Amino acid sequence: MKNMATKKSEQPQMPKEEEIGFHKGAINTLVNERNELVKMIQLVEQIMQAHGKRLEELGVKLGK
Repeated sequence: MKNMATKKSEQPQMPKEEEIGFHKGAINTLVNERNELVKMIQLVEQIMQAHGKRLEELGVKLGK
């Protein structure tokens, strides 16, 4: 399988400040995406707990 990463000498060159801005922007975007994913996981966990609590109230024992 061909290695997807290119060698440093084969990469297109861009000014250092532009590359820094590119990487900072990528990190900011990824941080925001991660934060939204954490919110989604928290919401799913809350909903699962609510369903589990109601099932226990109805006499269904859940394996934990």
